[in-house]
Amino acid sequence: MRGLALRGVLAQSFLGLLFSLLAVLVSAPATAIELRGHKDRLFAYPGILGAEDGGAFTIVDYDKMRDIHRRDQQPERRVRSRYVSLGVKRHTRLAVHEANGRTIEIGLTGEYASARFAVIFVHGRGGDRRLGMNDYTFGGNFNRLKNLMVANGGAYMAPTVASFDDKGARDVKAIVMAGRAPVVLACASMGSIICAKLARDPAVVSRLAGMVLMGGAPDSGITDSAAVKARLPIMFTHGSDDSVYDWKSQKAVFDRVRASSPDYPARFVLFNTGSHGTPMRMTDWKKTLEFLLSR
Repeated sequence: MRGLALRGVLAQSFLGLLFSLLAVLVSAPATAIELRGHKDRLFAYPGILGAEDGGAFTIVDYDKMRDIHRRDQQPERRVRSRYVSLGVKRHTRLAVHEANGRTIEIGLTGEYASARFAVIFVHGRGGDRRLGMNDYTFGGNFNRLKNLMVANGGAYMAPTVASFDDKGARDVKAIVMAGRAPVVLACASMGSIICAKLARDPAVVSRLAGMVLMGGAPDSGITDSAAVKARLPIMFTHGSDDSVYDWKSQKAVFDRVRASSPDYPARFVLFNTGSHGTPMRMTDWKKTLEFLLSR
């Protein structure tokens, strides 16, 4: 009997230790990830004008004369050469993916099959894969993103999305599910409709590391999505002078997401005086990816 009692005490002690360890693991903060940089000084946010909610909502200084006309050799068409590194072209090609009875064209940088993580960029209305693969437009920001991915063992994909409906969502889902790496799904403008649809798909959400909504269409229903229920990290970036989708409506979505659970991992970067296309030019991809992947 004494032996049984002793084993019982040891078992209780072990269980107590186990529960204490689990409590520490659950309460421990997420491990920060620091990516190898690429032209970080050139692409850093030029200044912070204000911050709220413990830094979750940030207002960034934006100046059209400085950030377009002084940065670009031909405004909005060709950035100055110091903002781009073209060696990444060795890792870039046109790929195709067969799914849903269709051939999906994809601009690809890196190797999706062996990538540590991946970014899939979904363009807006009137765009195609070329928009997210252009090295010189949007201030060279897509070239920087491609270089960041190669430097850190990642893969970057920019598919042509034929339509912003269930058909388009199924095509992007097929690309997400074709790999093994955790995926950051980045959607610009009307492309955010694809992000919102896939946020409601638990199978897709299980493969995602986070979402980026750049000048996106507000969708208050996302707060009830599988993504938000899973506390998927979300980054919102928007221009305060966006004439297509009002930033205040998108900020209301962000506020609802933040309120859905304590310290929800969502951030909102507002570019003061920025227009609809400003987030694609000004989003700091290194900071954005470090935030998403650290969760």
